[in-house]
Amino acid sequence: MQPTATVLVYSDDSTTREQVRLATGRRPAPDVPVVEILECATPAAVIKELDRGGIDVCVLDGEAVPMGGMGMCRQIKDEIFNCPPVLLLIGRPQDAWLATWSRADAAVTHPVDPVEFASALASLLRRKNLQNV
Repeated sequence: MQPTATVLVYSDDSTTREQVRLATGRRPAPDVPVVEILECATPAAVIKELDRGGIDVCVLDGEAVPMGGMGMCRQIKDEIFNCPPVLLLIGRPQDAWLATWSRADAAVTHPVDPVEFASALASLLRRKNLQNV
């Protein structure tokens, strides 16, 4: 049985969640586990799933409503013990400083570029796997 990694994707926009799912594929790189996507459309659902545990990486939409991914990232970094790494989707490259403020581990621009996104996600999954060894 192949190891799997659970990636939580938060966006109120189903199209954004689909772009993330398609860019991820079965696995974003050959040297990382097969990915299982867990979709959340509300901040409450994100907190519920993180409290439940088992999340390896979070992908948060910076443009989500009613709470953007940057605010959500900052909140979970403060409130969730051993918070998983966060990949933030930002609207413009100039928003990278906001991703830093939110304490995101990585950021890519939206709309999702499949190659850039898969590379960033794979990097966070590798880092998570090294921490668990």
